[in-house]
Amino acid sequence: MTTRPSRSLAVPDLIHDLVNDRIQTLHREAEEARLILRVTRVQRARREVKRANDRLRQALSRQI
Repeated sequence: MTTRPSRSLAVPDLIHDLVNDRIQTLHREAEEARLILRVTRVQRARREVKRANDRLRQALSRQI
C-alpha cells in the first residue's frame, strides 16, 4: 500500500481554488465591461438628444 503525502492532497484543492478565483474574476470583469458599455450608450444617447434639441430649437427660431 502506498501512502500519499498530505501536501499532494492539498494541491488539487489549491488548483480548484485558483480556478474558481479566476472564474469569479472573469465574471466580475465581464460585468464591469457590460456596465461600461451601458454607460457609454447612455452618454451617446444623451449627446444625440442634446443635438436633436439644438436642431429643433434652431428650426423653431428660424420660423419666428
